[in-house]
Amino acid sequence: MDGSRFMNGRLSPIRWSVLTLALPVTVSSLLQRAEGILAVFLVGGLGTESIAAVGLSQLLIFIATTLLAGLSVSGTVVVAQLWGARRTGDAGEAATHLLVIGLLAASLLALLGWASGPTVMALLGAEPSVIVLAGPYVTLMFTILPITTTIHVLAAILQGTGDTRTPAVALVIVNTLYVALAYHFIYGLGGFPQFGLRGAAFGAGIAESVGLGILLWRGRHLLRHAPGIRWDLIRSSWQVGAPASGERVLQQAGILLYTKLVVGYGTVAYAAHQVGLSIESLSFLPGYGFAIAAASMVGQSIGAGKYQRAKMENWEANRQAALMMTAMGIVFFFFPYALLRWFTNDPAVIDLGTSFLKIVALIQIPLALTMVLSGSLRGAGDTRFIMGATFVGMWGIRLPAAYVAAALFPGTVLAVWWGMVVDWTVRMLLVLWRFRSERWREIRIIQNV
Repeated sequence: MDGSRFMNGRLSPIRWSVLTLALPVTVSSLLQRAEGILAVFLVGGLGTESIAAVGLSQLLIFIATTLLAGLSVSGTVVVAQLWGARRTGDAGEAATHLLVIGLLAASLLALLGWASGPTVMALLGAEPSVIVLAGPYVTLMFTILPITTTIHVLAAILQGTGDTRTPAVALVIVNTLYVALAYHFIYGLGGFPQFGLRGAAFGAGIAESVGLGILLWRGRHLLRHAPGIRWDLIRSSWQVGAPASGERVLQQAGILLYTKLVVGYGTVAYAAHQVGLSIESLSFLPGYGFAIAAASMVGQSIGAGKYQRAKMENWEANRQAALMMTAMGIVFFFFPYALLRWFTNDPAVIDLGTSFLKIVALIQIPLALTMVLSGSLRGAGDTRFIMGATFVGMWGIRLPAAYVAAALFPGTVLAVWWGMVVDWTVRMLLVLWRFRSERWREIRIIQNV
């Protein structure tokens, strides 16, 4: 049989499967983070300090959700492998366990957030006026953290079963409601009082509550109550989720220190950094969507014992993510001014943000490959290696380079931003080597697979 014809025959349905699974996930992942992007966009009319306040508040929420990230990863991977092995009852019980654990953990983190929010912002070096402005907003956002967490975990569970459309539809509704409500609440339109930054949080709480109701209704047939605690499912979830949370903790802790360096250059520098990140997320969210698709498809294929198919799904997801993110990188590099004007009219922020976007344009291919390869490794349960790669990239490369750059070039933040390029390039090489080694085939995260 001709090898090329065989590959073409197999890759065509795989390509279609990757697309049909990844595109709704891309929309879902975009919409999951769009709330933060929209918050920056909506409060832009309140001034630079409001942009900085929202950015710092979102960073604190990201820290909290980082600690819970393993629940979403477990929801996708464990459920996907059980689903691929046709153990749908066990998948439903695993999903129920994860939702209960997530609700309890998020409630505890909300209490911590209420108590420590202003203190953490001060430690980051935020100006007192920004901290005062951010206080009510961050308190309200921590109040709705249990709702936000449940949405993320339930969406991940549905994606693990191959249902990527429901989370996308639910999040379209969430973001449509959010824009409609938050805009009126922030600026006092349509007869509503003018709440300022608090209005963004009010809109988020109402919209996310509606989204959660939709996901719970759609997933009601999947969730199953176990007669007792299923310690085997909890152990499997811990095996996958604990390193995943550890990886996110390492990443976010590193970002905290990295952000502290940027904040030290002043409010304009941080505002440019925050707006630039919001714009960049439009490019790496497709990569994130293909990463989730890869985790789901690879997980199901491994659950079914189809390792060759898992490899083909991985490479197809990488190809598509790289093409899409390269196109976005070209837009960032050649049209930064037009993009920045959507978020702010401040000339200083636009000028500095232009340089930021040109730098991040260079990391789009390394970022795409790192994200999708990491997603495939997660689908195989190889989350420990990803945690190690994150440690090397963030703590071994980016932070040392950034601190050296800050010492040598204290007058410009550009040198600090260049550390991101080296970081993601090194991570790409590490996860590429790991996947090609095929050591992930030896991992067993559920019994009797």
